[in-house]
Amino acid sequence: MADVTVLGAGAAGLAVAAQLKAQGVDSVVLERGPAVATSWRGRYDRLRLHTVRRLSGLPGMAIPREYGRWVRRDDLVRYLEAYAERFGLDVRGGTTVERVEPGADGWSLRLADGSEQSARVLVVATGYLHTPVVPEWPGLPSWEGTLTHSAEYRNAVPFVGRNVLVVGPGNSGAEIATDLAEGGAASVSLAIRTPPHIVRRTTAGWPAQMNGLLLGRLPARLFDPMAATLARLEMPDLRPYGIARSAKGLGTRLRTERYVPLQDVGIVRDVLAGRVRPIAAVQGFTPSSVLLADGTSIEPDVVIAATGYGTGLRDLFEEPALFDETGVPLVHAGAAARPGLYFIGYDVTLGGMLRQAAIESRRVARAVSAVVGPPRATSPGHHIQSSS
Repeated sequence: MADVTVLGAGAAGLAVAAQLKAQGVDSVVLERGPAVATSWRGRYDRLRLHTVRRLSGLPGMAIPREYGRWVRRDDLVRYLEAYAERFGLDVRGGTTVERVEPGADGWSLRLADGSEQSARVLVVATGYLHTPVVPEWPGLPSWEGTLTHSAEYRNAVPFVGRNVLVVGPGNSGAEIATDLAEGGAASVSLAIRTPPHIVRRTTAGWPAQMNGLLLGRLPARLFDPMAATLARLEMPDLRPYGIARSAKGLGTRLRTERYVPLQDVGIVRDVLAGRVRPIAAVQGFTPSSVLLADGTSIEPDVVIAATGYGTGLRDLFEEPALFDETGVPLVHAGAAARPGLYFIGYDVTLGGMLRQAAIESRRVARAVSAVVGPPRATSPGHHIQSSS
């Protein structure tokens, strides 16, 4: 039995394992992928962090300055690899946990290979964006075109000369639409159900993340009108181009929907230039067309569903009362959900998820170290058991 097991070798899992070690508590980090940062490795090629480098590092090790202000996907992976190595974290890649149940003295983990492991304390850091979700649109099984989730998108090369519909105006959907427009797709449409809040990544060098940190804790009655005023000042009116203004305030959506705004890294320019065409929400499919909420239809070759992710936690635990209707833990970010059970990395803030993971890792490590007993010398020989 391990005293502490961490599920997930992404940023949150690595951060809490390092903070536990600083408290004198060893842990084992189980990762379904072959190496650390599995989810980041699978993101699209042009991805950069939407948070600034100096506010995105994990405890005890800053992201190298040479990675620039907006860190590329591959550089973030390199950073997380170096982080695990620097702190000598015991990461065990290729280890998929299929079920978690209460055990005689802690928690029992059933692995994909049929074996079982036990942990006195379990820290779950498998990620807020874990399981791709595609809506069950009417008629979808009959459609003869190509459907893929944004999780599978890498670059525009396979879509050159093709008519592509991207569904969902979140950060991934908008950036993929821009990538397609720049990369040679014949046409790019962007289906919008709920109008997005759009912010510039920087204004006169001031990052949107800082606005989020300054305003995010305000009550919605103050935050909503302030955010709306900022949007009108820094963004053109896109209503003539098919993007309405949201009827809900940004602060309200953050608190009720865990919504973060769309950072403009090219989508506004491409909409204004006609390279990306906003259209109504998808309502259903026929064998040859996609039906839209305004009664029209289009006939794309490919549909890319940028329709979000689930946590996948309901399939992992036998106790549904641990989670809300969206699958997010009801208790997380430092407090124990059950004796010896902690969830980290599920709090959505405007300050950035990496920054939040760093904050939560300290809280969880302090709580866990109080549970497992007084600090003891860390054992030598901890190592990364998987490689890139």
